[in-house]
Amino acid sequence: MSEPEIVKQGESAEPADEVKAGRLRIGRRTAIALAFGSSAAVLVLELISLRLVAPYLGLTLETNTAIIGVALAAIATGAAMGGRLADVVPPTRSLGPTILISGALIMLILPVVRWTGEAVRGGSSNAVFLAVAIAMFVPASLLAAVTPMVTKLQLGTLAETGTVVGRLSAYATVGAIAGTILTGFVFVAQVPTSTIVLWLGGFLVVAGLALTLVLRGVRAAAGPLAIAVVGTGLTVLAPKPCEVETAYHCARVVEDPARASGRTLYLDRLRHSYVDLNDPTYLEFEYAKDIVAAVDARWAASEPVKALHVGGGGLTLPRYFQATRPGTHNKVFEIDPGVIQIDKDQLGAKTGPDLEVIVRDGRLGVRDEPTDSRDVVIGDAFGGVAVPWHLTTRETVADIRRVLDADGIYAVNVIDFGPLAFARAEVRTIAAEFPHTAVVARKEKVAGETGGNLVVLGSDRPFDAAAILAAIGPERAPLYEVVSEPDELKAFIRDAPLLTDDFAPVDQLLTPYPS
Repeated sequence: MSEPEIVKQGESAEPADEVKAGRLRIGRRTAIALAFGSSAAVLVLELISLRLVAPYLGLTLETNTAIIGVALAAIATGAAMGGRLADVVPPTRSLGPTILISGALIMLILPVVRWTGEAVRGGSSNAVFLAVAIAMFVPASLLAAVTPMVTKLQLGTLAETGTVVGRLSAYATVGAIAGTILTGFVFVAQVPTSTIVLWLGGFLVVAGLALTLVLRGVRAAAGPLAIAVVGTGLTVLAPKPCEVETAYHCARVVEDPARASGRTLYLDRLRHSYVDLNDPTYLEFEYAKDIVAAVDARWAASEPVKALHVGGGGLTLPRYFQATRPGTHNKVFEIDPGVIQIDKDQLGAKTGPDLEVIVRDGRLGVRDEPTDSRDVVIGDAFGGVAVPWHLTTRETVADIRRVLDADGIYAVNVIDFGPLAFARAEVRTIAAEFPHTAVVARKEKVAGETGGNLVVLGSDRPFDAAAILAAIGPERAPLYEVVSEPDELKAFIRDAPLLTDDFAPVDQLLTPYPS
């Protein structure tokens, strides 16, 4: 019986011929660069995938969570796969093609998602999510496999295992951080999503090609290169879901075939605003008419008001007040500068002393407003169909009440369907701060039969339901209900939760938008 082989500290336990075959042909700096770059690419891909699904699925907490979950699953799969592959195949043979193929597959993401999205537009959105998940999962897994491969190449002796693994793991994490920060603060703000995807895929193709040529030769690069070329060509041919990619939305302006001067602003998959280029007094959306009715019921016609708008969209209501109530001062907080630019370029908006538009988060803007400084605060901000949770809470409502004067009105546009769980919670939250609250909507919406837009009002003064219905007009008033009496509100709210900064599950309460 032969004695067991003894490996002395500092000696390699690997066969010498494998070392000669190229296991140590990648230097430390190259290894660090590969670990850093591959991890950064995974995070760029993850964040971009969130934007790719927005035109078709919208942006909700569930959507974000699902995409992040897929990305984490890809990272785990890739790490395990890369480690196993490194033990079976010399990494010098697999490393270059792995990066090259990942880049080539990233070039296919845009056409896959866009054609799938167009194919199911108006139907189930599950196919879109599945397409994005698969299209992201495979290249992300390949990229996550790079670090264990590189680690294997750097392990010259058992004595340095901890140092090598720790160092490459640290640089991989730093790369992930860099990819996240650069995407969120630089890439998305400067260039369209499609450009980011193509540049990312192209960079990986070039890097993978270089490694493959050095370590394997020309033949190993032919197949992945063909995939990259096909992906680039299909991207050019694939339908585009939007005209402008802003920092937050996929945006487009659509002409109204029934009204020559009418324009609809779409943000992601939803109609957000309607503007008549020639007639700012024309209101297309019912919720906008309902908010105007609440204002008209409180203040005399043409009397100027001091209005604060949380959420800009197409600036429909600010321009309406400009036209119908001369002397009105409108201040608008809109978080997306790209939307404001579209308003100016395509929807004819002109800012000035009576229309002040500030690019800022609405809650932060309200916080800095003087006490008793506004007659009207209008909440019309959305992320998909959901009001951003931090704008729904009691703390926010309390700050809005502080900003309003004694006769002021808070009017917020809410979208909900089915049991109206979110709408009821928001009404309870507003009622917790304002002595008087009202819900204005069509009767079937109040009953939860159809769902859609509901306008929720809050004020220190009682609401005149009859005056609001009169302002709504004789044609629509019979179809409407104004819920303002305490017993009516209690029946509407039921057992809905109070939304606070500590507990505001808006996305979970909201019934999904019907397909």
